[in-house]
Amino acid sequence: MRFGPKYRNVCANVVASRSVINWMTSCRYLGVYLESSVKFKCSFGKNKASFYQAFNNIFGKIGRNASEEVLFSLIKSKCLPVLLYGTEVCPMNSADRQSLQFTVNKILLKIFGAMSKDTYSEVSKYFGIDPLEEVIDVRRNKFLKRYCATCRQLLTPSD
Repeated sequence: MRFGPKYRNVCANVVASRSVINWMTSCRYLGVYLESSVKFKCSFGKNKASFYQAFNNIFGKIGRNASEEVLFSLIKSKCLPVLLYGTEVCPMNSADRQSLQFTVNKILLKIFGAMSKDTYSEVSKYFGIDPLEEVIDVRRNKFLKRYCATCRQLLTPSD
């Protein structure tokens, strides 16, 4: 797999231990899906699929039997982490962020039926789910603070 302006160039087969290593356009590394591209790029398609799977498992079990508060508590604790995995470290453009927000809006549609565009954000806010753009920024800032603290510890000479 290759990143950069020549990412589409065909390369000679690479052989390791007499086995040919195939060139891939995407791969999974530490649970994050990387895509071959001009720039370093991640894919969130698997995150969204796993999010829908987690939501459908929960919604299929409790459905309309539990209160909305219980349902949204489970969504926040079990489904959103799956959707947001890796967003701290992956470069994201506005289309990626909107796609993730649309994913959350689709489950709201399944729970409550059709709503206006503004209503999605109001319902999310009422049940304690902040806009994903904000959640991603908070997660990224928290990650960077921990990363910088770790770097400082590694670079500071110990006594």
